Amino acid sequence: MNCSLYHFRWISPDKIIGSQSCDRQQAADVAFTCCHSYSDAMPLSPNDTEVFNKSMDPDYELRRKAGILPSLEDLLFYTIAEGQEKIPAHKFTTALKATGLRTGDPRLKECMEMLKVTLKTTSDGALDRHLFKKCVQSNIVLLTQAFRKKFVIPDFQPFCAHIDELYDNAKNLSGGQVADYIPQLARFSPDLWAVALCTVDGQRHTVGDTKVPFCLQSCVKPLKYAIAVHDHGTEYVHRFIGKEPSGLRFNKLFLNEDDKPHNPMVNAGAIVCTSLIKVGCVHVMNFMNKMAGNEYVGFSNATFQSERESGDRNFAIGYYLKEKKCFPEGTDMTSILDFYFQLCSIEVTCESASVMAATLANGGFCPITGERVLSPEAVRNTLSLMHSCGMYDFSGQFAFHVGLPAKSGVAGGILLVVPNVMGIMCWSPPLDKLGNSVRGIQFCTDLVSLCNFHNYDNLRHFAKKLDPRREGGDQRFFTYKFLILSHFLLLIGQHSGLT
Repeated sequence: MNCSLYHFRWISPDKIIGSQSCDRQQAADVAFTCCHSYSDAMPLSPNDTEVFNKSMDPDYELRRKAGILPSLEDLLFYTIAEGQEKIPAHKFTTALKATGLRTGDPRLKECMEMLKVTLKTTSDGALDRHLFKKCVQSNIVLLTQAFRKKFVIPDFQPFCAHIDELYDNAKNLSGGQVADYIPQLARFSPDLWAVALCTVDGQRHTVGDTKVPFCLQSCVKPLKYAIAVHDHGTEYVHRFIGKEPSGLRFNKLFLNEDDKPHNPMVNAGAIVCTSLIKVGCVHVMNFMNKMAGNEYVGFSNATFQSERESGDRNFAIGYYLKEKKCFPEGTDMTSILDFYFQLCSIEVTCESASVMAATLANGGFCPITGERVLSPEAVRNTLSLMHSCGMYDFSGQFAFHVGLPAKSGVAGGILLVVPNVMGIMCWSPPLDKLGNSVRGIQFCTDLVSLCNFHNYDNLRHFAKKLDPRREGGDQRFFTYKFLILSHFLLLIGQHSGLT
């Protein structure tokens, strides 16, 4: 056993506040005791570690050039191992899920594939430091961010516990009626209730019936408006559609003083918006798949057929729009209405729709693929109109009480966006008299009552609300722990040949 002595010092920014000599194992034990949770044990940045090591170790530069300094992969290993020589694979994946990342995240594909291959070569399902490094090195930047709590919701598990509590509170509601104007909507149980969220960093949480497919219905309106603006630009789109709330029912035969539909969130505006998109579901489905990070996006042909057969009101709106010359020249109105019904019949799950909402929250970049799907202009305009017009005749109340962009649909969905933070999809079929999900409205209201997500919450002085974007505890204390761990690993590496 190596009995070399180590000398470690407890350091504050101003002075040394304690010191002690110990052997190698004791030094490691103290390091891991100091870093009591997975996410507390990573350096704030490579520069933090480097500056600290240079100040403490005169031979630091020589060791760095010789390649015997601990790497990010080493630090991550010791963070998770907690003093053990090996990490069971399930311990790594459990720790990963606690940060909000999923093992199926497309950004972790290389890591998970290598982990699967590597585990076939082990008899105990555990990884030593070298095998662990081999598995994680291709995705070390993302993994380091996750375990350093550098995601938008740093303390993700406590936040998820709050979400589950809000879900349970809304689950107890029994009011509302399931839409029954077509059989495909009427068949859903009023007991179905689901909430899924995806942050702009790709952290995921779901609760309830989140894998049950349902049609977007009116929740597709902001998405196709975003596609139209992305394809053609704001100026062209708003030659045909206004930007103001109508103050009327969503399916009224009524135009503004310029003979335009009031906005793209009412049926008249959505029908005109459909005429601005390249006809054919393939183009739109391609966008939807990209927004959802290639998660489930389907199509209900039965819903489409029923929508077309019972769509007299929308046909009346279509002919009224044609009479008023609201469509681009050369538009085939009946084909556009078919296309409109098709888009309403696109299926999603709560999980896939939450990624769509997160793409809007993330400025048009899909959080789990990193791909730019929509232009910043399209996203900004879409969120603005969702905020002012997205919740039928409840839009003003929702903007007042919740203060976030959202869009509801008669299938029971509410697509909610917390800009720069996360996207949420709530789904419960029972609707209130205005056509919004009863449980969904309650959940959104409770969420903003708990967390300072309202657009006009003061982030500095609204102490009564939680701010999930801020890490709990004393961040400066965590900083000292990160630096202490990195220095301990450096000392251990000097004697053990850590590479």
